[in-house]
Amino acid sequence: MSKMRIGVLGSGSGSNMQSVVDAIAAKSLDAEVTLVLSDVADAKILDRARRHGIPCQWLDCAPFKTKLDGEAELRCIELLKAAKVDTVVLAGFMRIVKPGMLKAFPFRVLNIHPALLPAFPGVAAWKQALDYGAKVAGCTVHFVDEGTDTGPIILQKCVPVLDNDTPESLHARIQVQEHLAYPEALRLLSEGKLAVEGRRVRIR
Repeated sequence: MSKMRIGVLGSGSGSNMQSVVDAIAAKSLDAEVTLVLSDVADAKILDRARRHGIPCQWLDCAPFKTKLDGEAELRCIELLKAAKVDTVVLAGFMRIVKPGMLKAFPFRVLNIHPALLPAFPGVAAWKQALDYGAKVAGCTVHFVDEGTDTGPIILQKCVPVLDNDTPESLHARIQVQEHLAYPEALRLLSEGKLAVEGRRVRIR
């Protein structure tokens, strides 16, 4: 089986991308990050990519504010294909991915969400969980579909919500699990161990 070739889309610090790069370096994930794209010109994820010698660039997504669509989507797909990417990893990418991207990489676009989906989709999910009074929070790695945080779930990891938690402390504990979950999900995919059956993802 050929080595997985990952393209990362991100908008922020890139800590989840870092966990993937670290897993590759530790040889627990047989993959290569071949391109990093960010819709934020000065995003730290681009600095991380440069430090690791990974090709990276800013992707101008104007005129859209919250989605990857139109000419920007076509350009993104073109860049990913040119880098021979076969798997797209959304790492804090704050835009909705549209059908063109999903058709270009069927069941090869993954996202990580800081909640136990289907609970608390959308932004600041850890704060939603805390405000709701949930006793358990966590993260979800899922395939991306045309909805928002609605794609088939690959795996989830849990953390307890403590009585003295703040949004910041809960988010920090969830991120620890995110950095374990994303490389694990990618390893399962790279080894051909995931079978999508409707909404369910079976681990073979």
